[in-house]
Amino acid sequence: MSIRMRHTRGHTGNRRSHHALKQTNIVTDKESGNLRLPHRLDETTGMYRGKQIAPAKAARAKAPKVKGVSTEPAAAHLHEHAHEEHMNAEAKGSKGVQGKVATGGRPKARSGMGGVAGA
Repeated sequence: MSIRMRHTRGHTGNRRSHHALKQTNIVTDKESGNLRLPHRLDETTGMYRGKQIAPAKAARAKAPKVKGVSTEPAAAHLHEHAHEEHMNAEAKGSKGVQGKVATGGRPKARSGMGGVAGA
């Protein structure tokens, strides 16, 4: 068994010296006077470096969402494929008990089982 390396307070402090949080640099916009991060779009005006990039925040405002039950009438929901599914179910179920007994109730060769077909 090897001897462990020394672990001193100095080693721990040196490692943790890079863990300090850096202060956020906030810039006051020259034209609007709003606070923003440097090299970022001014969200209230939509300006970046003197050019209009996005619409202003007032123009981007959406209509408020209303929670609750919708007052609009719901469209009728039709199942056009339902008849086909029922026909397939009848065809599969027509085998009945006799079909299961004759075939053993399961396929002879299943993939991944390592068996031989018909064994």
